[in-house]
Amino acid sequence: MRTVSSVCCYCGTGCGVRVQASADRVLAVTGDPDHPSSQGRLCSKGRALADTVRRDDARVLQAEWRARRDAARIPLALDDALDAAAGRLADAIARHGPDSVGFYLSGQLLTEDYAVFNKLARGLVGTNNIDTNSRLCMSSAVSAYKKTLGADAPPACYDDLEAADVVLIAGSNMAYAHPVLFRRLEAAKAARPDLKIMVIDPRRTDTAALADLHLPIAPGTDVALFQAMLHVMARDELLDRDYIARHTQGFPALAARIRDCTPRAAQAVCGVPAADIEQAARWFGRAGAALSLYTMGLNQSSSGTAKNAALIHLHLATGQIGRPGAGPFSLTGQPNAMGGREAGGMATLLPGHRDPADAAHRAEVAAAWGVDRLPDKPGLPALQMFDAVLDGRIKVLWIAATNPAQSLPDQARVRRALRAAEFVIVQEAYADAETLDYADLVLPAATWPEKNGTVTNSERRISRVRAAVAPPGSARPDWRLACGVARRLAMRIAPHKAALFDYAGEAEVFAEHARLTAGRDLDYSALDYAALESGPRQWPLRDGMDTARLYADGRFPTPDGRARFVDVTYEPVADAVSSEFPLRLTTGRLRDHWHTMSRTGLSATLVQHVEEPWISLHPHDMRELALDEDALVRVRSRRGAIVLPARADESLEPGRAFLPMHWGSGFMAGDGVNALTNPARDPISHQPELKHSAVSVAAARLPWQAMGWLRGDAAALRRALRPWLARFAYAVLLPSALGGGSLRLRLAAEAAPDAVLLQELARALRLSRPAAAFDDPARGMLRRAGLDAAGRPDAFMLAGDLRAQSAMLAWADCGQAPAGLARLLMGRGAAVARGRTVCACMGVSDAAIAAGIAAGLDLDGLKAQLGCGTGCGSCVPEIRGMLRRRIPATAASAGSAI
Repeated sequence: MRTVSSVCCYCGTGCGVRVQASADRVLAVTGDPDHPSSQGRLCSKGRALADTVRRDDARVLQAEWRARRDAARIPLALDDALDAAAGRLADAIARHGPDSVGFYLSGQLLTEDYAVFNKLARGLVGTNNIDTNSRLCMSSAVSAYKKTLGADAPPACYDDLEAADVVLIAGSNMAYAHPVLFRRLEAAKAARPDLKIMVIDPRRTDTAALADLHLPIAPGTDVALFQAMLHVMARDELLDRDYIARHTQGFPALAARIRDCTPRAAQAVCGVPAADIEQAARWFGRAGAALSLYTMGLNQSSSGTAKNAALIHLHLATGQIGRPGAGPFSLTGQPNAMGGREAGGMATLLPGHRDPADAAHRAEVAAAWGVDRLPDKPGLPALQMFDAVLDGRIKVLWIAATNPAQSLPDQARVRRALRAAEFVIVQEAYADAETLDYADLVLPAATWPEKNGTVTNSERRISRVRAAVAPPGSARPDWRLACGVARRLAMRIAPHKAALFDYAGEAEVFAEHARLTAGRDLDYSALDYAALESGPRQWPLRDGMDTARLYADGRFPTPDGRARFVDVTYEPVADAVSSEFPLRLTTGRLRDHWHTMSRTGLSATLVQHVEEPWISLHPHDMRELALDEDALVRVRSRRGAIVLPARADESLEPGRAFLPMHWGSGFMAGDGVNALTNPARDPISHQPELKHSAVSVAAARLPWQAMGWLRGDAAALRRALRPWLARFAYAVLLPSALGGGSLRLRLAAEAAPDAVLLQELARALRLSRPAAAFDDPARGMLRRAGLDAAGRPDAFMLAGDLRAQSAMLAWADCGQAPAGLARLLMGRGAAVARGRTVCACMGVSDAAIAAGIAAGLDLDGLKAQLGCGTGCGSCVPEIRGMLRRRIPATAASAGSAI
């Protein structure tokens, strides 16, 4: 057995991990106490990483190809696949020019992957059509940093969490999205109770529960709030006029703009009391050190750049930047979104934070790469790239390490584009990614922990990623696949460039990339793999030393060294509510899931907390719509519709709704959650308004319902059962935590299917010859159970009569045989409440925690007696919420036995 130091592959916190492996298996993943960013901490997702390292049919193990769009893909040798990719690229370039090719990449690639793809796109193909899913994540933060501070560089660091006197959290549910940092903030608050925490979020999340002041603003009204706060600071003489005069420009125009932005005016727009806005402004303006933390709630917006800039203004106007505990700190959503930007892997960037519109910058990169020139035609950002595929300007689309057939907004349009492309290359590691359905050529990619390279986290810290096991099958690291295609393409279109992609290994790729940072704001040109052996490093490196905080000297990377105030105005959300679409829908992350669940869906540990999607509504709206808890509803926006259950949620304001972002068509009927979301985009950052859509909700009226459960490998079962999702108005495939590996299928329809379809469903669930059956096909009823050799259930089906579902699931869960299987299938057995897991690390259910609370246990007592909260600690905010509400044990599992 060996232990390898690496970095977690989930959020931009960049936690260090120690991977224990033997042969080709990852046995365990633990936190690395020597990593400065995380100091040994991991969240539930990081702790469960070993569960997601699969080498079976959950993975893409070989290349695949189809000669025609209507043909099935067939296996292909990897060398032949690389030849095929190069041939189709060369053909498109010859017939339609280099801009007929587009590259759509991912913030989950390593910096070395990005560097090679960028060189391939711009230096060989000759197009700037290269963008990344970071466009959905960080581009508004990038644009605002550049407009105000002069460079894409978060100026703060994680140590500022302990040094701040006031922390303002805007549009971020840190407790779910960045749990390790939230644990650190909780500890800082416990150590210094006078630390003030303010949370701006339309929902009362677990993060908001920690706040001294929660501002539940109407979605999208952040600019109005921040400008009202700045108005109060100016009125009450809380500004640092000396700092403004010496280190900034543009304040007079903004001061004139905010003159009428009073708290009372903001109250009318934002829906929060003017007194609370005044309080927020005074706390921030009087703070010894004020830190702001923000992410998708500001970024994913048609005015995301303005929102970010308006928050940064608060720091510039008060001098709260460049010193301990102070600064505007954008928390990165993906593990290497920042490294990708450093490498120039976006349409609007070149390596080293250069600008593709700047001829001198293009010449510098061309010289470093050894090519004559780089293209000067602007490239297409992500959504525009798919528009260009749809209208025929882009013929060949190469997608790597991302899943746009789930993650992009307005899925109907995205899928039309994927169908319209002449040729789609998908470079992917996980076999269930929805985008694979549209691939003409599949390239098998290595994934964590099979790759070597570097990533950069939210605090500008570069860490080594180290492979612990070899890739399975024909899978190869992304940069090697890109080089393999590039060399073959060069021999077809520019033979003298083939040598540009002859790298001895990742270290050589990194060295070439690092040289391109020389003299730039992020300079780490002196860094190499040998230097990183001693530990992660924080850019820029000045005299060989890390830089924890930027702009301590008040000088900014602008032509005159001054930061800029930008004259921004409040703009309403792009998708207005109306009588037809009266509810404001926001989307967001869950604690134990990640992006499109291609990785976390493989972990039984991680699916226990939330096993299926539902829409959250305020109880008032549930009553107005005459909806019972867990009633199936049809949610419609101006772009599409989905069906899923509705649940009451008092953390919302009336008139607002919430959906988790993670479920796509690989898990549910229709085009997934992003069938609803809005592609309207920020004019500067080109980031779409994924966070807000106007929707309607109505009862779905699907009286016939069915569920099936079967034990086995969830990935293989999901592939076999996935075709059923398209056959019903409501259908969900649920990776289940039961029995060490299983899957559930839920279905609903307006009328019972015919007997032939019911029998086909029974065969799919391995129940053609069940151990027990009570069927009434004429009424659409099949109630069947299959048992293994030990008499335990290995499959069951309840169609048209779901009374037995909770008891059957409880039997499958705990293995205790019922008194009579017949009575159980007929729904005559005792009802059993099945708890939802709150603590994924220790497997503690909500029912067990509620019982402990009813017995008088406090948080420490629950930890000591049940073990909950003693692992990663990510469940602690939820447990605290249960303690506040004092939920009785019998109520804890209501509605959860599905």
